Formats: sequence, structure tokens, C-alpha cells
Amino acid sequence: MSTVTGATIFADKALLPKGWAENVAISLDGDGCIATVKSGAAPGGHQVGILLPAPVNLHSHAFQRAMAGMSERRGEQARDSFWTWRQIMFRFLDALTPEDVEAIAAFVQMEMLEAGYAGVGEFHYLHHQAGGTPYDNLAELSERIVSAAQETGIGLTHLPVLYQYGGCDKRPLAPGQIRFGNDFDRFRELHDLASKALQSLPPDAVIGVAPHSLRAVDEHGLNSAVALASDKPLHMHLSEQVAEVDEVLEARGQRPVEWLLSHHDVSQNWCLIHCTQMTPDETVGLARSKAVAGLCPITESSLGDGIFDGVRYLENMGRFGVGSDSNIRISLSEELRTLEYSQRLRDKCRASVATPEKSTGRVLFEGVVSGGAQAAGRQAGAISEGNYADLLALDQTALDLEGREGDEILDSYIFAGDDGMVCDVWSAGRHVVQHGKHVKGDAIRSRYRSTMASLRSRL
Repeated sequence: MSTVTGATIFADKALLPKGWAENVAISLDGDGCIATVKSGAAPGGHQVGILLPAPVNLHSHAFQRAMAGMSERRGEQARDSFWTWRQIMFRFLDALTPEDVEAIAAFVQMEMLEAGYAGVGEFHYLHHQAGGTPYDNLAELSERIVSAAQETGIGLTHLPVLYQYGGCDKRPLAPGQIRFGNDFDRFRELHDLASKALQSLPPDAVIGVAPHSLRAVDEHGLNSAVALASDKPLHMHLSEQVAEVDEVLEARGQRPVEWLLSHHDVSQNWCLIHCTQMTPDETVGLARSKAVAGLCPITESSLGDGIFDGVRYLENMGRFGVGSDSNIRISLSEELRTLEYSQRLRDKCRASVATPEKSTGRVLFEGVVSGGAQAAGRQAGAISEGNYADLLALDQTALDLEGREGDEILDSYIFAGDDGMVCDVWSAGRHVVQHGKHVKGDAIRSRYRSTMASLRSRL
């Protein structure tokens, strides 16, 4: 899947870095980048109604997409929680083969593209066979994620995960976790092999590093992962659950966010996922670090994680993006809507993040576009010359967009509409979604259907 040198996209309306513009012509170069942006242009090329920069889905565990709808029964405990859900997930993943992983990843990447995302940060911790024995090719399952990206055309930031222990006390990995585990030396070898595999993708593909969490890596492992990442994307789960905070506090003498900010130079290449259990001081500290908070509102709602302190974080110029995490539902508009509504429910207010200059939808959308690109290490984040052509077109004939101008377009898309408004998506100039459907969607859906039928027979 490649770009066409000199291809032109014309939009009646487009959201540019300085605001909304009309009659915008964008030309692409052969590397998938935006060569020129001109307002007040004559129509020509591929014509769309409303053109937006397309964000990156900054946090995904692709294989969990196949679990959607399978974890809504209460277990033996009086109250279900993240920890009981995790046991279901561990049992499920024991059945997955490399072929399953590739088919599921292709399907979920296709859904992301159809929802308006141009790229994905794949937080990839499923490394080994059931029982924990490595595959002959240590990076077998990373290569399956890469193969899926070759098929779908999504912009991939691949984040192999270092997972050492079952908790802060360095207890061994439990049976359900054993497919994740590596000491640092073996992880570095796996990371090198995964990095080589990315060379088969277009040049917008990025390799990063993901120490799983303060529970799952020790201080030496985290220090080594930080050194391995250098200035590449470094992602980590942080402060998601009350029990996690308590465990880290007991083991390290500080809460997770407090400990990380005091022990590491957390800066622009870091992305901290969830952070739903922060004190006000931690929220301000994380915002000022210039790292990205990776928010997953649908999954955080599903798992009962808690509510991110978004209003305080944005008041302190915090950077953020969104990810679909467990992939129980892939919907860009719903992630943004859920994020905003959680703030309103907590604070009993409306338009919680809006400013005098920008509406709620504009603040949310521009935030996730900019923050997602930063977190993914991706040369994108705005419709600007030199950036990758990560673009999203909305159907301006959609009923809820008729007559809308300026920020009302984004407000109507997020709060009144849904991802059915998405008609075209380009990822680094690759025109992967046309007329609302992925260009290889039929084959990808068919393979996923067969995979799920086989998987259900093995569960």
C-alpha cells in the first residue's frame, strides 16, 4: 500500500494549525508527507467535505479485541474488579496461536482506521508460547503485528513490553502471565529482532520500549529500558488501580507517579498510561513534565479504573492522547465523549475543558491529535507541510453536520454523531479508508470471522 506522488486532496473546510480554513488543497509527496497546503484554492484531486488531522490510537493490546463481550459475568467474588477481569484475560490468551494474533491484529487495526485513527501504539506484551517457552523466532508475535500493519496500512509504533515479575515483591510470573516474561537480556534481543522486522514497513513505522509497570519491572529493569529507549517512545502503565498504588507505596515508599517523577527525568518521549489514581500534586507534576498522559476512557470505564483528573491536568498545560487499550469498542468519537462526560459527572458541570477561544470538541480533538503524535514518535499532529499526511475526512452531508461551521463541526461529531461520519482516512498518505470502509476490509473481516470460530472451539 503506497502513496501517489503529487496526489491532491481538496477540502471544502479543513482544520489547520491556525484554525478553520475553506477551499483547502493539500498535495502529497512520495514519502507520504504533506508537500503543500493552500487555502482559497480551486477544486481538484480527491474532494472531501471536512478534513481534519487524524490522531494516533496511542495504547492498544490488539489480542484483547477478541475478548469483547466475554467478561461481563460476575465471578465468585462478591464484587468484580480489574483483578478478576485480568484472570479471565489470562485464561483466554493461553488459547491464542500466532495465526490468531495476526488475524485479530489486522481486524482491530482495520477498525481503528475506519474509526478515524491513522496510527496505533501497540503495547505488545504477548511474546511466548502458552507455558512460557519462547518461539524459535523470539520475535514471532511482534512479527505478526508487523504483518498485520503491512496488510492494513496503519502507521505502527511498536512497543515491545518488558515484563519481569508478578509484583513489586519480585514474585515469579503466574501461569497466566508466563507468556509475557523476559529478563532484560532476552528482552533486548527480542527488541532488536522486532526493530529489524519493522524495516519491512514504510518509513513512518517506529520502534519504542514499554516497561510494563512499576509492579512488573524492578529498578534495574526500568533503568535499562529507559536507556534502551533513548529518545524513542517510552510507554508505561502507571497508577491505574488503588491496589496498585498501595502495593507500590508499600514497596517503594512513594506512590507510583510521585516515585517516577522523583527518580526519572520524565519528559517528552514518555507516555504514562491511565494515571486515574493521582493526587492533585501528582497531576500538576505530570502535566509540567511534558510527558503525554495516555487516556483510555472506554476501557477505564469498563474496568472501573476511576476518572482521570483532566480539568486540573489541562489547566496546567498537560499533554494527552487517547487509546482503545482492551479494544472492547473501537470508537474515536466515543473515547472523547466518554473522557468529557466523566469530568462532568465528577464535577457536576458542563463543557469542562472548553476555553473562551475553543469549544469542548476542539480542545479534545486537537489535544489527542497533538498528544498522540508525540507519544507515538510520529511526525504528525497537524495538517502542516512536512508532516505525514495523517488525515481524516468527515461526511459533511451527515445530518448532524448540516449547517455546522467552525468548532460546532467537532462538537456535533463528538457529542451528537459517531464514527459513521468518517468517510476517508489517510495514514502517511496511504488512502486506506474510502467511502467509510477499509480498502481490504472484506478479506480482513472474513479471516477474523474464521479465526474467531476456530478460537471459540478451543476455549
